[in-house]
Amino acid sequence: MYDMTKHFATRLRRLTTPQGEPIPGSTQVPNSAGGFAWAVDKWTRFDRFLVLGTEGGTFYIGERPLTQENARCVVECLAEDGARVVRRAVEISEAGRAAKNDPALFLLAMAAGAGDANTRALALAALPTVARTGTHLFHWLQYVEAFRGWGRGVRTAVGRWYTRKAPADLAYQMLKYQGRDGWSHRDALRLAHPKAPSVAHDLLFRFAVKGWEGVMERKGARDVEFLERVEAVQSLRQMTPGEAARVIRIYKLTREMVPTPLLTHAVVWEALLDAMPLGALVRNFGVMSKVGLLVPASDAARTVVARLGDRTAIRRARLHPLALLAALKTYAQGHGMRGDGKWSPVPQVVDAVDGAFYLAFENAPSTGKRVMLALDVSGSMVAPVHGLPFLSCREASAAMALVTAATEPQHRFVAFTNGSYPSLHSAHGFNSGLSPLVISPRQRLDDVVTITSALKFGGTDCALPMVEALKHRWEVDVFVIYTDSETWAGTIHPAQALREYRERMGIPAKLVVVGMASNGFSIADPHDAGMLDVVGFDTATPQVIAEFGANGD
Repeated sequence: MYDMTKHFATRLRRLTTPQGEPIPGSTQVPNSAGGFAWAVDKWTRFDRFLVLGTEGGTFYIGERPLTQENARCVVECLAEDGARVVRRAVEISEAGRAAKNDPALFLLAMAAGAGDANTRALALAALPTVARTGTHLFHWLQYVEAFRGWGRGVRTAVGRWYTRKAPADLAYQMLKYQGRDGWSHRDALRLAHPKAPSVAHDLLFRFAVKGWEGVMERKGARDVEFLERVEAVQSLRQMTPGEAARVIRIYKLTREMVPTPLLTHAVVWEALLDAMPLGALVRNFGVMSKVGLLVPASDAARTVVARLGDRTAIRRARLHPLALLAALKTYAQGHGMRGDGKWSPVPQVVDAVDGAFYLAFENAPSTGKRVMLALDVSGSMVAPVHGLPFLSCREASAAMALVTAATEPQHRFVAFTNGSYPSLHSAHGFNSGLSPLVISPRQRLDDVVTITSALKFGGTDCALPMVEALKHRWEVDVFVIYTDSETWAGTIHPAQALREYRERMGIPAKLVVVGMASNGFSIADPHDAGMLDVVGFDTATPQVIAEFGANGD
């Protein structure tokens, strides 16, 4: 009998539809690769934008149209619930769940200009919370001018950013973050016209606008204790490296406060290391090794290893795991991505960065479930992680999957490649299949990145984990697929394959789709409670996967 129901049926469990066609009766839409998937709702896409950003675009869509698409989504969210937009931006930013703070600042600027009166007030009030540094403030100033002018609300918000900081903290911000995006503290203060709440604030405002000479205009200015740090920074240019190191320790100065010629000396970096913020520490492994400070068995190496093992400090510093992964990839290879700087990596430091990567995620308990982790390593996943041009999505997704694998002892790793199990098939001229991925949380992340980068591309068929699991009778409770959802190569949609797996295996299996790009698509059926769409590179994602996998026992 010729079974026509294979091609059209109203009961979806009977249906097999190629991914290049929509499932009949569904709400699927075309994705950017020519396949069909579900459009995520605007709040899901809002979260993706907030965590992933759009810098650099993706393999299938450029930065400009991707940003425009996401911005239009934000406008819709603002119209529906502006207060929710502001709350979510503050929540993600404060928790350090995104690799970069720029999307939160951009959303806050949009809310300050495009929202209703209440939303605008909430967004402006949240400015000091989201714009925690001078650089953040300058980014926001650049963004906000695209949505509104310098009215009373903006002047008041910027003024509060300065006046509500303690003098010592404000001096630190002015010295460390002097300018960005064409903005400086001088520009911001001259436009905001804040009223100084104390003599100390007045002196700092004068310093920002007129320089050290402006401070000296005030009688008795040198009697203000916190200004000693400002004066110390001014005097570094005339000091020898040894003298500068002593001043750096006394006043806890940062790298940005030190003249560039002094930064070629190990004694200066040794002094900076004493109070160096964790974020700066991670960014400067290479230069500290290059100048001879960070070497095997050194006190500096022991200090770095100890600090990277402090989970509380990592979370407090909002040190994102992707920043650690990028630092690990760069440092372990012994040379920078740009320029000709070279160094000899310290093995203990490389291991410490590897461990810190796992610590940067929220604690995720083991569910005790049988988990199958499937990585999309197709051509589209070679696109760089937004904001991290030297780290691809396929590399970052492999490292991220290891976080779940580390807590789930019953796991199986596979990757979508052109090598596969016997069910290999061809679509659109590309071979599409699965390959077992022999990686383990016990391996160092830089090794995993190397292994993943060497995998051969294939057409992306995100149904294959369920298809192969059914064929080989693998018992799986939770399928976790890391993908950009630009899937097109299969003869059956992932949602259909999951339903068939459940029916024939008698296992109420679940599907978690970890979205690795801020596009508007998902292979997870939003009408199926056993499928979940989550945002990739969010520090909370392993915890969410664990809770979803365990729920329903």
